[in-house]
Amino acid sequence: MSMESRVLRPIWLDDNGSTVNVIDQRVLPHESIVAELRTVDHVITAIKDMFVRGAPLIGVTGAYGLFLAALNAPEGKPENDYLIQESYRLKAARPTAVNLSWGVDRVLAAILQAPLPERVNTARRVAADIAEEEVENCRRIGEHGFPLIEAVSQKKNGAPVNILTHCNAGWLACVEYGTATAPMYVAFNRGINIHVWVDETRPLNQGARLTAWELGRHGIPHTIITDNAGGHLMQHDLVDLVIVGTDRTTSSGDVANKIGTYLKALAAKDNDIPFYVALPSSTIDWTIQDGLTDIPIEKRDPSEVRYVQGLCQGRVQSVLVTPADSPAANYAFDVTPARLVTGFITERGICTASHEGLVGLFPEKNQKPTNM
Repeated sequence: MSMESRVLRPIWLDDNGSTVNVIDQRVLPHESIVAELRTVDHVITAIKDMFVRGAPLIGVTGAYGLFLAALNAPEGKPENDYLIQESYRLKAARPTAVNLSWGVDRVLAAILQAPLPERVNTARRVAADIAEEEVENCRRIGEHGFPLIEAVSQKKNGAPVNILTHCNAGWLACVEYGTATAPMYVAFNRGINIHVWVDETRPLNQGARLTAWELGRHGIPHTIITDNAGGHLMQHDLVDLVIVGTDRTTSSGDVANKIGTYLKALAAKDNDIPFYVALPSSTIDWTIQDGLTDIPIEKRDPSEVRYVQGLCQGRVQSVLVTPADSPAANYAFDVTPARLVTGFITERGICTASHEGLVGLFPEKNQKPTNM
């Protein structure tokens, strides 16, 4: 299936209603491969090995994973104990993004309340509802974030608004629109002159491979930079604002995002540059307060650091960069304290990075975290 011939989501249910299709993001932008997920094990592999990535998309994939569990239940009977056990397996696939547990638990709660014969259809419906809700949330994030870019454009009398982003928080990570990229798409579509600095995002280069590919397909001017170039650009007034996504946000406003985000926030703070985090409410973990102690930080295979992947003679290949016997460490995320975040862009509006700011937009969550 050619991704150049039509607009695709990174996940969709096929016409027979029994297979979950996902774009294999490991080989983008050089190859276009659609992976077919038919079992819970397929879904777990897709999440662990990053066929799919990005908190909202992981949540949707986990939701569809529990649908596949119900569909493939032993003897066609999705009993409670079986579904609960499969939910545990799905939620263990990746530890940092809270959306995974959120999506799986939401489907589980719905199907456990449904009669046995209706559980497969219930799971399918709820998973699809989650996907559509995340799409709408991201659309609203774009609308709420647009005035931030518009204000800078007016201040600069129409000169390019230079936005720096880290990793990929676009439609590939979020079903549609993206989180960090959603305001950029709205601004560009409404005629605002923008330019995006795209961090390469080592070790898997989600920025260089995925964000740049997305922006390029949309016609948005952008430039790929090394991860450590952001501070230099900020010092020389070449960045107007930073917008990133998040994989888990605490009730107090601490943010876990792709490794390197913390350093961008420090540089932005030192140069008085606004640093915004765009997120749907599904990414907020209301049960924790201290990001440094309470958010689990995934450590991935060191080979992702030691090797780099790219196109060579028409084929996607991996090349060893480091000495063959040198060890490596691969921390996938870091935590940016709330004090370094200018504000959150959510589906309900913009707020400060604080418990007070979050519950101001989400008053139904106005309760103390369990560990406060």
